[in-house]
Amino acid sequence: MSAKKIIGLSLLVIFLGALSYGVYYASQAFPIVTGYGAKNLCSCAYLSGRTEQSVIDNELSAFPLSIGTFKLHPEDSSATASVFGFAKHKAIYRKGLGCTLLNEISEEELRNQKFNLPKPLGNQDNIAWPMGNLIRDTILQDINYKLLNKTVEDAFAEPGETKNRRTRAILVLYDGQIIAEKYADGFDQNTRQLGWSMAKSVTNSLIGILVRDGKLSLNDAAPFAEWRNDNRANLTINNLMQMSSGLNWEENYSKPSDATNMLFKTKDAGLFASHATLTREPGKVFQYSSGTSNMLAWIVRNSVGDSAYYTFASERLFKKTGMHSMILEPDAGGTYVGSSYAFATARDWGRFGLLYLNDGMFNGDRILPEGWSEYSSTPCEGADMGQYGAQFWLNAGSKTDVVKRMYPDVPADLFWADGYEGQNVFILPSKDLVVVKLSQSGGNYLDDNKFLADIIKALP
Repeated sequence: MSAKKIIGLSLLVIFLGALSYGVYYASQAFPIVTGYGAKNLCSCAYLSGRTEQSVIDNELSAFPLSIGTFKLHPEDSSATASVFGFAKHKAIYRKGLGCTLLNEISEEELRNQKFNLPKPLGNQDNIAWPMGNLIRDTILQDINYKLLNKTVEDAFAEPGETKNRRTRAILVLYDGQIIAEKYADGFDQNTRQLGWSMAKSVTNSLIGILVRDGKLSLNDAAPFAEWRNDNRANLTINNLMQMSSGLNWEENYSKPSDATNMLFKTKDAGLFASHATLTREPGKVFQYSSGTSNMLAWIVRNSVGDSAYYTFASERLFKKTGMHSMILEPDAGGTYVGSSYAFATARDWGRFGLLYLNDGMFNGDRILPEGWSEYSSTPCEGADMGQYGAQFWLNAGSKTDVVKRMYPDVPADLFWADGYEGQNVFILPSKDLVVVKLSQSGGNYLDDNKFLADIIKALP
């Protein structure tokens, strides 16, 4: 065979190999694009009351989402997505449950699922804050409102040409009262907004309620049957809470990974995550994992039982804290996606922050165990775990402050719920302060260190 033919054959083999890999990668990646798109279009439309075009222009406009085709279907309360006609995905809206992707389940089966849902919690407009939305028209003494209002106003600025900071809501609570509140055009105090990974902190509270009830202990072995006879047998609920499970997990949203496959391809997120193998000793190394949060959500369901599960959060948490707008969305198997899918108004996210600011007390009622906020905001003893507690991020580093603060100009006792694209509930006990920031940032992120420091400067 001549050298020319050998070169040609080699190039053909390379081309076919590249083509095969491209087809394989597309088969893995396209369902992530369509799952993400269908789910978010559905939820943002039916829970947040936004238009199809608004969601497409904002949440779904960046590459690779931009290669997808997304469509809202009001006739059957659903949304669909595809990429060049392939990898079709559909999400179904159900009242009281939000939207769920059709993963490993037929539409008929999903629509025929039966749930014992809570009754709507009612109108809050004539009920005084914090249980309701009746706000006192009071100017608190010694607050620099000029600096405070400028700081909040500046958070909505769009530096540069891309205009992709997209701050949508800022709420500042001091001494339990609303002292500043602002919304972007198209959003207001009644707009539910997606918290993304702030759902992890909500999952923390559901575990806390069960600990207070005596139904769970943080030192209990996680109740997954397949773990009982292998090296995961002694892995505890606390290990999952602190994301120090030692389980092998890839949290990568730029490609097919454990996290994206769990959220956009599987029926049961928590059970999918529970199949991860143990690669390190539990309790020693922090590894951020949405899988651990969904295992915790499954543990809540397993502990409560299906007959009470779908009223549990409403009756034991939302109703008692005035969080009437909060919706937790389930996977196709019926378990709340405790890592990612919680929608609520900015005020309800603020109420959630107040619950932790006051160590689990709300309006004179104890919701969480005494000391639960300290537990949630205490770093693990293991290596590289100083900036994470139990489903909350921490500013303190380790107790001896050997880890540098993430926000150096903000006191060390700051801890917060954190979500993708700039969702935050900042809780600062030493300043009696809660700050909610909701956005859909794709760049030009707000400098949270300066933002918080300037709010603190405006306080007495």
